Amino acid sequence: MPKSSSSAEPVQERIQDIDLSQEMQGSYLEYAYSVIYSRAIPDARDGLKPVQRRILYQMAEMGLRPDRGHVKSARVVGEVMGKLHPHGDSAIYDALVRLAQDFALRVPLVDGHGNFGSLDDGPAASRYTEVRLAASALALTEDLDEDVVDFMPNYDGQFQQPAVLSAAFPNLLVNGASGIAVGMATNMAPHNLIEVIAAATHLLENPDASTADLMEFVPGPDFPSGGILMGLDGVKEAYETGRGAFKLRAKTSIEPIGPRRTGIVVTELPYQVGPERVIEKLKDAVNAKKLVGISDVQDLTDRKNGLRLVITVKTGFDPAAVLEQLFRYTPLEDSFSINNVTLVDGQPRTLGLKELLRVYLQHRIEVITRRSRYRLARRNERLHLVRGLLLAILDIDEVIQVIRSSDDSETARARLQQVFDLDEVQAEYILELRLRRLTKFSRLELETERDKLLAEIAELEKLLGDPALVRAQVALELDHVAETFGTPRRTLLLNAAPRRPVRPSLPPSCRSPMRRPRCCCPRPGARCASIWSPAPSSPRPRAAASTTPSRPGWRPPHAARSARSPAPAASCASRPSTSRPFRRPRSAWVRACASPTTWGSPTAANACWR
Repeated sequence: MPKSSSSAEPVQERIQDIDLSQEMQGSYLEYAYSVIYSRAIPDARDGLKPVQRRILYQMAEMGLRPDRGHVKSARVVGEVMGKLHPHGDSAIYDALVRLAQDFALRVPLVDGHGNFGSLDDGPAASRYTEVRLAASALALTEDLDEDVVDFMPNYDGQFQQPAVLSAAFPNLLVNGASGIAVGMATNMAPHNLIEVIAAATHLLENPDASTADLMEFVPGPDFPSGGILMGLDGVKEAYETGRGAFKLRAKTSIEPIGPRRTGIVVTELPYQVGPERVIEKLKDAVNAKKLVGISDVQDLTDRKNGLRLVITVKTGFDPAAVLEQLFRYTPLEDSFSINNVTLVDGQPRTLGLKELLRVYLQHRIEVITRRSRYRLARRNERLHLVRGLLLAILDIDEVIQVIRSSDDSETARARLQQVFDLDEVQAEYILELRLRRLTKFSRLELETERDKLLAEIAELEKLLGDPALVRAQVALELDHVAETFGTPRRTLLLNAAPRRPVRPSLPPSCRSPMRRPRCCCPRPGARCASIWSPAPSSPRPRAAASTTPSRPGWRPPHAARSARSPAPAASCASRPSTSRPFRRPRSAWVRACASPTTWGSPTAANACWR
């Protein structure tokens, strides 16, 4: 066995000195661009992030249409991860769940079966839930096989995926979007489908329309959870500049919930606010003595009646004042900030309402133009074949004779081209034709098909030759989508901004701590004449002495006390402030012992003096 050489050849090393700061800067920029372009920021044309677009496209390829059964979510996640999106199953399933949540999207794109979570709880595992495409998702993925968008290879080059969907409705404005990238973030509010399409149609017909003109059709966002939008100044600023903020309030009503009991009933909450979060914040505010006048809160939400949160108000408190404090200290009033950052031609831009609609309309014009060109080419190809068949049927006996007398298919094709003046495509089609198509009835069908193809070709050529007709076709298809998927508005818009509640003041006689009456005490059952309820305009008269007959020498108890003690006043504000030294009350809010049920009672007066 030959010995190995002791002197090994030196390894050719390539060491290059680079600046660490430049390398870190370049690597970070590449990472930031990847996050912005491939993960977090949606495209302005179809309003989808790459993971959402891949989910919808793969589900369409799997045939998960609304008229077919559901399949396990884990199967969809596996198909998307293995073919298009190699970033982990948790990210894919989270995106799939959000597409199915009707409280997150104004128009859900996935029809889910199972527990897809709520605002307070997460969804079940992917092995338990089932999904299929919603009817609205078909409008986003339609006509992809007609060369309406560009396709690009997937991560390993084995499959093709669309760079953008056809998007038959402006999904970005209708369903909104949120995402955090590197150095930027996006947060877009959902809108009503009918209103957005009306604004898009108006902009299509009037390209010089202003933002104010578009706001006649889209007055403000329309959230899936409803609620009340307070003030339109922030909305107008967001529509003009792409950035703005406004307040959202819950929809509430003051209702009697029992004998002598009043409650605040909440039926709609601000966007992305759950009832458990409201209850938790309410309890924290009560424990911190920021909220008073609340005795109980119950969550009566169910699938049949929807959201119903009942907040019981204590006796003697004004429910309207308690509600104002709830808006202040709980998420019943929440703020929403709009930041319309989206990708336009691969670059992140902040767009207003007009720019968002303009980018979408340009996309739809391009889609319809490419679709019309594709259909025109296909119809011309079919017309060419039909004309060749009609020529062959005119003398079918000679066609058969030419084919039978030929040695092979190549010779038969050449002789058909020479005898009947056909091209190679027509001759090949005739050779592959079945004999049952060469009947008299088939000839009538071919002539009818030829006439239909000629009419469609003329219509498509006319459409492609007139940009106004293309815009009219865009508007027509948008109107059809609005009629199919449109729903009434859910969010109520109020032009006035929310009024911040002013802390109530004490009566004039109680404003100075040194003059505050000693009769003020924190009795829960007493009527608050100085804080939560308006004080009586005039003191209530004392109860009249009893006229019940009695034995000689007997007097009613209140009459006996009246003889040796002054009569109790109807309001604490009329008590003298010099009877005893001032002592700070035990509660944060001072209530006067002026309960209507104890007026004229010496026991209540003594308790008040203590």
